[in-house]
Amino acid sequence: MKAVRYDASLHRGLWDDAVRAARNGVFLFQRGYMDYHAGRFEDCSLLFVDGDERISAILPANRQDGVLHSHAGLTFGGLLLAPETGQRQVMDIFECLLDSLSALEVAELRYKCVPAIYHVRPCEEDRYALFRFGAERYRCDPSSCLAPADLDLSSRRRRGLGKARKQVLEVRESTDWRGFWSVLRENLASRHDTAPVHSEAEIELLASRFPQAIRLFGCFAGERWLAGSVIYDSGQVAHAQYIASTAQGRESGALDLLFTMLVSDVFARSPWFDFGISSEAQGLRLNEGLIDFKEGFGAHTIVHEFHCLRRG
Repeated sequence: MKAVRYDASLHRGLWDDAVRAARNGVFLFQRGYMDYHAGRFEDCSLLFVDGDERISAILPANRQDGVLHSHAGLTFGGLLLAPETGQRQVMDIFECLLDSLSALEVAELRYKCVPAIYHVRPCEEDRYALFRFGAERYRCDPSSCLAPADLDLSSRRRRGLGKARKQVLEVRESTDWRGFWSVLRENLASRHDTAPVHSEAEIELLASRFPQAIRLFGCFAGERWLAGSVIYDSGQVAHAQYIASTAQGRESGALDLLFTMLVSDVFARSPWFDFGISSEAQGLRLNEGLIDFKEGFGAHTIVHEFHCLRRG
């Protein structure tokens, strides 16, 4: 097994083909998505090639301050495994990866696992390899998900839904990224003292590249935004990448109506609906109000795990 550093001039097509074929591939790992922030991250992605010159796995990665991250600009991103790659090969891949750290001028690997709900077939060989190679789990975030058929509103969510249905509100898909980003920026600044990871220009660019996968939905009173969510749809998982509402939206139960419609109607055929994480401070603080909201739809926890491996 050998590690080959990604070169856009040589490997772009091979890379995207490997993402599409992988048992745990998601559109986030295609170069059209990863490269939107290429100016902020030094790409150090790797292809693992076996003795027959077949790609056994790829690793989306960047290099920063002597650390190889998989990938600091993505929500998750460990090894993407070819359909035929088995456990013994993954052990070889990890050994090859650790042997490559010196040549890459890094002292450690920080590795994010792809959560199991994103796997189209079982694909946790990397978790066993992390254990065998002595990885340290340094972060863990809870993300709330459910199968759409298991939608089960709590009494509070039912009250919010009932309030919304008494008003003239409409849930629909939208292309008004500017309008929603205004709501999102204000919401994140006033309630969480943060800002969106993506700028308005970036999310519009990505949505133009992946129009079937990056979609915007809103709850409106006429043309006025009350609440909205950006959904990343991988086919396997419909993930709420951003959620925001106005003060009027919170008062009117707009998010209760929006997510009830998204889960029960728009994405009813998806295997999973993922509301996203509810932790702060690198996983050490639970946002109880946020996770209570998500669990009010019947969602329960999966985890996003982060591991560290150091050069021996």
